[in-house]
Amino acid sequence: MSGLQCLATENIWFDKQCYDDAERRFYEGTSGPAPQQQQQSSSHSGDQELVSRMKSLELENQTLHKVVEDMRAALQKLETRVGVLEKSPAPAAVPCAKAAPVQSAPAKQVKVENDDDDIDLFGSDEEDEEAERLKQERLEAYAAKKAKKPAVIAKSSILLDVKPWDDETDMAKLEECVRSVQMDGLLWGASKLVPVGYGIKKLQINCVVEDDK
Repeated sequence: MSGLQCLATENIWFDKQCYDDAERRFYEGTSGPAPQQQQQSSSHSGDQELVSRMKSLELENQTLHKVVEDMRAALQKLETRVGVLEKSPAPAAVPCAKAAPVQSAPAKQVKVENDDDDIDLFGSDEEDEEAERLKQERLEAYAAKKAKKPAVIAKSSILLDVKPWDDETDMAKLEECVRSVQMDGLLWGASKLVPVGYGIKKLQINCVVEDDK
């Protein structure tokens, strides 16, 4: 078999590139206008956003201009007011009125009559003795009244804790022994048993003692 016959029997697609180019051109022709239209719509929306942003900036710029003008007018009014105040003379200080001197009332002159006829030499001694006697009587009455008052007795209240030797100690007998202590100025009061621990109780008893005794 010759070489041409061998090539004719081979299953090789030599012109595949041509078909691929034709297929690519076909799809480009069918879908070509869509991307261009999408690009135009996106650019149109971007332009609208830019225009809206520019209008917002212009409005903000106008507002700022108005605020600056208002501040400038207020500053000018303030400068005018300060200038007027600086030019106006300061008010004169009002002098303090002097207080009128206080005039003291004239002291009444006591008229002393030196009349030798009105002096009773003997009567003055009798009056002094009577006043001394009354004074002595009042002092004695005050001393007697003070002696009748009961004297305040100072007392101290003492709370005693009496602990037993062990848990078998007779607490009633212990209290009886404590109360058997008697002396002048000592007065025993109430008592009670207070738990200490482990079943053991202590005697708590109150007494009053006169401090002077």
